[in-house]
Amino acid sequence: MRFARPAILSVLLVALSGGAALPQSSIAPSQGTLPPPRPVQATPPAASPPAATAPSQPRPAQQGQTPARPAQQATPPRPPQQGATPPRPQGQQGSQAQRPGQPPTVGRNPQQPNRRPPAAAAAAGAAAGAAAAGAAAATSRAPEPAQPPPPPVPSTGSVTGLALPRFAALRSDEVNMRVGPSTSYPIEWTFQRRDLPVQIVGEFQLWRRIRDAEGAEGWVHSSTLAGRRTVLIRPPATAQEVTLRRRPEDGGVAVARLRPGVIGRVRECEAGNAWCEVQVAGHRGFLKRAEIWGVGPDEEVK
Repeated sequence: MRFARPAILSVLLVALSGGAALPQSSIAPSQGTLPPPRPVQATPPAASPPAATAPSQPRPAQQGQTPARPAQQATPPRPPQQGATPPRPQGQQGSQAQRPGQPPTVGRNPQQPNRRPPAAAAAAGAAAGAAAAGAAAATSRAPEPAQPPPPPVPSTGSVTGLALPRFAALRSDEVNMRVGPSTSYPIEWTFQRRDLPVQIVGEFQLWRRIRDAEGAEGWVHSSTLAGRRTVLIRPPATAQEVTLRRRPEDGGVAVARLRPGVIGRVRECEAGNAWCEVQVAGHRGFLKRAEIWGVGPDEEVK
């Protein structure tokens, strides 16, 4: 019984401590075990000043790609130089700009030529001039063949029986005027204005001898002429244009201003009246007989 006391004392001590006694080896931490990590609070970084943004550098073009072209800078318009003429707007070339309240101006200045020499004659003239320049000064030029005088103008045509002279108009923009009444005669002039008024002064079979406003005469085929009546604006020597008026009087309202060489169509001319009603480029009004060519002094046109 002596050996039981220490054991009883140990049991009592354990009971008083509130738990059973465990062996020491079970309490000791096992080898290789790490303590649990402690939570670390992240410290916000200090605000740093924004760095200066560097200009973007163009990336080098990759192999096989076309490098981008730099954008072209808009070139400011150059101020007009002193004395330079400003360009005319489109659609107003050959005519003055219409002012508010002013009648429009019809026609070009200078006027368009009505006829031109034939191409063959021009080439022959140039060749003759070059040959004459290279020849000796003492070489005499061959005399040109004399042109036959114009035939007398009868009162009526020998083919049609119509009055001579009378007016007609060209049918197309290219009409050849020959020296004689046949295609075997050379071309003297080529008219290049449709509706140009001409005066018939002679007849021979299917050919008509005509005279233009400048006095040139020759023969054209009758198929190149039309019976419609047209007039050519021809102002007096002291005027540069004529005025198309709404009424046949000097004080009439101006409808349009017509320059020399403009062609108009006759609407009516009363016998013995100094005014004729014409239409020019959509403008209708009255002109004096003395300001136009294509109507006889006392002729009546209806």
